Amino acid sequence: MILKLTNKSRNFYAHIGRIFGSREVQKVTGDRFYDDEGKVWYVYYSRGNPDTFVSVQDNKIKNVWTEHKNHLIEVLNQINKELPVKESVVPVVFKDEYEKAGLKILGNGYKNFIRIRGENHD
Repeated sequence: MILKLTNKSRNFYAHIGRIFGSREVQKVTGDRFYDDEGKVWYVYYSRGNPDTFVSVQDNKIKNVWTEHKNHLIEVLNQINKELPVKESVVPVVFKDEYEKAGLKILGNGYKNFIRIRGENHD
């Protein structure tokens, strides 16, 4: 099951709170997550536990974290179908999953990040 939440959603922090300030997330992705206004969070639940988190703001993917790469591909597929994903800078550690979800790799240029875009974006 994939939930779509914002920081105004009921029980938002119960669903997503553990990834904010997580040293493991920061170590793996090189990124820190914030509960900014305007972000829509796609959260994949497996067996009652959230294990994949992707935030989108203004059709740009902002944050990516997963404990199960196949779940990340499902979330990215849903986002790519729902939105024309604009050029986004995301953690390079999930490069294979972006490609498997049909997102176009635009190049590196950053130590821990890569630029991507949805195939359906002009």
